[in-house]
Amino acid sequence: MMFTSISFWAIFVIFLMMFALLRRSTRTGMMLYVTIVSLGFFYYANGWLMQLLPLTALISWSLTKIMKQYSGNKRKVFLLCIILLDLAPLAYLKYSSSALFCLNLLVANNFPVMDIALPVGLSFYTFQAISYSVDVYRNKFTLDVSFLEYIFYLSFFPLLFAGPITRAETFFPQIRHQQTVSERLMYSGLWLIIMGILKKAVVADYIAQYNNWIFDSPLTYSGFENLMGLLGFSMQIYLDFSGYTDISIGMAALMGIRLRENFRFPYQSLNVTEFWHRWHISLSTWFRDYVYIPLGGNKHGKIITGINCLVTFLLVGIWHGSSVMFALWGLLHGLALVLHKSLQCLLRRIPDTWFTKPFSFLFTGIFIVCSWAVFRSPNPETLFTIFTQVFTNFKPESIAAFWSMRSTWLIMMLCCGLLLCIKERYYNRMMIKFIYSPWLMKLLAFAFAVQLAIEFSTNNITPFLYYSF
Repeated sequence: MMFTSISFWAIFVIFLMMFALLRRSTRTGMMLYVTIVSLGFFYYANGWLMQLLPLTALISWSLTKIMKQYSGNKRKVFLLCIILLDLAPLAYLKYSSSALFCLNLLVANNFPVMDIALPVGLSFYTFQAISYSVDVYRNKFTLDVSFLEYIFYLSFFPLLFAGPITRAETFFPQIRHQQTVSERLMYSGLWLIIMGILKKAVVADYIAQYNNWIFDSPLTYSGFENLMGLLGFSMQIYLDFSGYTDISIGMAALMGIRLRENFRFPYQSLNVTEFWHRWHISLSTWFRDYVYIPLGGNKHGKIITGINCLVTFLLVGIWHGSSVMFALWGLLHGLALVLHKSLQCLLRRIPDTWFTKPFSFLFTGIFIVCSWAVFRSPNPETLFTIFTQVFTNFKPESIAAFWSMRSTWLIMMLCCGLLLCIKERYYNRMMIKFIYSPWLMKLLAFAFAVQLAIEFSTNNITPFLYYSF
């Protein structure tokens, strides 16, 4: 069931009415109700594999509770066991097929390769479970959490399918202190839901159809058309994932839970370091806190720092999938970050002015678009073909034909490109104006977004890209 479907929102409205009644009367009843609904969504998406979530919750919560009683080496051993047990289902279901395929190449196909289904949301709740245990180990999170609270946290359905990854220190204090949900929080949630529907259901799904044709068969199209596919996918993945995040954070806000933002206008970045401070913030900070810093971070000289950065981003790439293209994408970003950090002494001498900023913006944008081509391409051959077409078969005369055939696609891309250039403070002003606008205007805005989604919907609705990660 898609978060952008009419049936989902009909169910969510009914759910929200019961939730509001329980929230006022009994916190335990509210958590039990939401947990049952969340596990129901998980069963709808994954079938019998939904059992992994409560099993992971029980094991992780129990061992973490035992770990708190120890110190020193015993505490470390417990933490290591918890992490390995949390990662085991993810490693098996996500990477075993690729591992068996590689093994078959070495032993002449003696092992059958099974097509193992990956449960939706597995990566995200696994990362939340690990962050909880590590934060308890570090005494960064000290609240005594019951099992009901923990499974409520791990299965919370607005976050379950594709994040954002939420830390215990952000989530649990809010459910412990049930304050009246402010109108500002609720209306900001409604604003985010409207923005998410427009991003995902209206624009991302529409432009995705053309992008898929390019990456499926790049030789069929001219260099200009391939270039449009590269730009289109860069726009698609941002609108798709940030749109989903907006909807998730918006639904949580309607339930009285304030979550941290996951995207901060990443395509306005002037360098790759800034990009990762703005893109998928919950994932980048997770890898920073639980991989990069434990490896040593930047405390052991430039060479070790560079190696730590490369290892971290290689793991970021592999987290997205076992394909060599994901690993290559992660290494590209790791190398770019290492290069940017190594040139800091030189770059600091160049002031950020109206003259230098466009060059920084353009150079960073070209790198991001090219790296998304690596991310999206199913294999190196497709990637090579796309760039070969762009540089050797551009055909400027195809621009006019492209406009006549795909004017709506181009207009969407141009409008989105202009909107992404809006400064963050202006976007926040628009949100505040919406929050304090009359309720009828809010209703009309939501109805308008839904109507646009219906108008641009197709029979081939594109699932959220990050469902598969």
